[in-house]
Amino acid sequence: MNRLGWVRTIAGATACALLASGCAMFKESGYGIGAQAERGALMQAAADKNATPDTPGMYLGLIERMQAQGLYFASLAHIDQYEKQYGASPDTILLRADALRATGQYDAGVAAYTQLLTTPLAARGYRGLGLTAGARGDFALAAQQLEQATALAPTDAATLSDLAYSKMREGDLAGARVPLLKAAELEQKNPKILSNFVLYLLATGHAKDARRLMDQQKLSPAVRSQIRDDETKVAAATRAKQRAIAYTPAKVSVPSVASSDNLDLAVPLLQRFAR
Repeated sequence: MNRLGWVRTIAGATACALLASGCAMFKESGYGIGAQAERGALMQAAADKNATPDTPGMYLGLIERMQAQGLYFASLAHIDQYEKQYGASPDTILLRADALRATGQYDAGVAAYTQLLTTPLAARGYRGLGLTAGARGDFALAAQQLEQATALAPTDAATLSDLAYSKMREGDLAGARVPLLKAAELEQKNPKILSNFVLYLLATGHAKDARRLMDQQKLSPAVRSQIRDDETKVAAATRAKQRAIAYTPAKVSVPSVASSDNLDLAVPLLQRFAR
């Protein structure tokens, strides 16, 4: 939101690393744990000239670096140690929740994210709940949670992108449009947002523009393949949603999102992405 904090310059290895796991946020990449990697993170933290190893700030920084390296299980052990020394805080609860989600411990992660909803990190809590719902394949719930997150943090481009992705995976292309364009204008160089923008172009019938953008950004074959896989899933969800609407008594009409008007609004973004 399988992938929903639902669209994150794209080039070379950076784009591949961030995009190969999926267009949006639900797929986590390598959680590989190794003693050597953990020692490396500890050595890096110990080398920090601005903090000693015994300070709470340095320890939190160490845990964040571990998670950035994919050492989520190791980070959980260090979060336990940190809270034993300094006590729990919204920051450690968020780190724990993210690690639990990344390691597939969804129920425990949901409980941790829920604890954040009455703290200053409530937006991160709702985003985490949305990402978890997306990881479980419930994109309708993911969209609901991510909408709560964007209401609390309306300029958070990553969350707006996650919301757009979840809307697309739910089959709601019209609902994906506004949060996606907001995200794209807020962070034009974000790889996940750009990949979701490409996905939206494909899903709304603008394959030529999508191909041109992927060529301009030199996306790798692996990245393009992943986007195409998402396109197939979005198309299936869109057809299912249209069938469901067709069989409702109200016969609610759904406006087409593949109209030229929507593309016209996206043209300035296409031009800026190409720079």
